[in-house]
Amino acid sequence: MDKKQEILNQIQGGLIVSCQALEDEPLHSSFIMSRMAVAAEQGGAVAIRANGPEDIAEIQKSVSIPIIGLWKRDYDDSDIYITPTMAEIDALVEANVDIVATDATDRLRPSGQSLYDFIKDIRAKYPDILLMADCSTFEEGLKAEKLGFDIVSTTLSGYTAETAGKTLPDFDLLEMLVASLSVPVVAEGGIWEISQLKTAFEIGCHCAVIGSAITRPLEITKRFTDSIKEMTNENY
Repeated sequence: MDKKQEILNQIQGGLIVSCQALEDEPLHSSFIMSRMAVAAEQGGAVAIRANGPEDIAEIQKSVSIPIIGLWKRDYDDSDIYITPTMAEIDALVEANVDIVATDATDRLRPSGQSLYDFIKDIRAKYPDILLMADCSTFEEGLKAEKLGFDIVSTTLSGYTAETAGKTLPDFDLLEMLVASLSVPVVAEGGIWEISQLKTAFEIGCHCAVIGSAITRPLEITKRFTDSIKEMTNENY
């Protein structure tokens, strides 16, 4: 069995926990993210999704499960921020992550590069890395498989202009991708309840990713406080 298949088998049927905190978030710290990852592993997570070389390096010191690496960086000439260019790919490969995740939407990348050309360049330079496509639509998922991605995820549904306002989790998208693709399909985005996680697996996802509902206490707290406000308003 090759290494790619070994990793895919390792994450199948399990929960991936996204341990990320951007610079403007209260828990922004590579050390804190590494402790989040330890807690996730001890809780039974099969992999960690992590952002940037610094966080990844700290997390690698602390856990033994696979790491899905991405690097969120903003460029003035593109809306794509999840691993937008070869510079981020190089850094993630150098960091020795198990899976590299990148935006696989139809939007142009920095310097006007198409996804087709980007993947062509990646495969020429790194033919053996496991690539995860963060998609927002069914058509993008189909294209990602044709372009040679090893994994397709529903990550960006609701986060692009085309999918703005979508109800998450996007089970319709997940169901269509599972029915149509031969590569593993990952459920990611908007999973807050155990019942939603169960639905994702009933549909047939390879594995599922949860981030905010586990590792973002600001959002978790706000969800509860918003419910109090709603209850209070209903009483008036």
